[in-house]
Amino acid sequence: MSRTLRAMVMMILVASCGSGNYSAPRNLDNACSILTQRPTYIRAFKATERRWGVPVHVQMATIYQESKFIGNARTPLRYSLGVIPVGRQSSAYGYSQALDATWDEYRRANNKMGAKRDNIRDATDFMGWYMNQTKNRNGISLHDARNQYLAYHEGHSGYARGSYNSKAWLVRVAGQVGSRSRTYQAQLANCRAAR
Repeated sequence: MSRTLRAMVMMILVASCGSGNYSAPRNLDNACSILTQRPTYIRAFKATERRWGVPVHVQMATIYQESKFIGNARTPLRYSLGVIPVGRQSSAYGYSQALDATWDEYRRANNKMGAKRDNIRDATDFMGWYMNQTKNRNGISLHDARNQYLAYHEGHSGYARGSYNSKAWLVRVAGQVGSRSRTYQAQLANCRAAR
């Protein structure tokens, strides 16, 4: 094997071993810190805001709750007899924790068959699309992080039925999403990385 061919094979092997940076940024309580560490995030958030009208702080608060900004986040495993893994709690995956069926619907509706849930730009675009549907179907403002989150978690029909009313924990979490959204909004107003 020639030296050049060997070098190319080594480069391909090294490149194939690399993976995306799916770890969470440090200090998730500070929107500016998140964007300073991950400049690609603000480009994704702004593109979604332009296309779908969902404010950056609402996107960020929802992603915080869904995945803590971990790109390849999955739901926990379920166990039989307490020790035998029998699969995940759901098919939710990625930044947005989109379910397989909903993600496929988004990809078909937007002609984005190559979109990936562990890509921040695709994940935020999905959230913008979904939240826009929530606005149209359920009349929830795109600035209302609390109720958008309830509909995001329960689905459009579940939200319309008020299924969240029997889930005190979910109502509490949605309140936290609303509060985090307001905190992020205030922080972003004074953040150079957000401009």
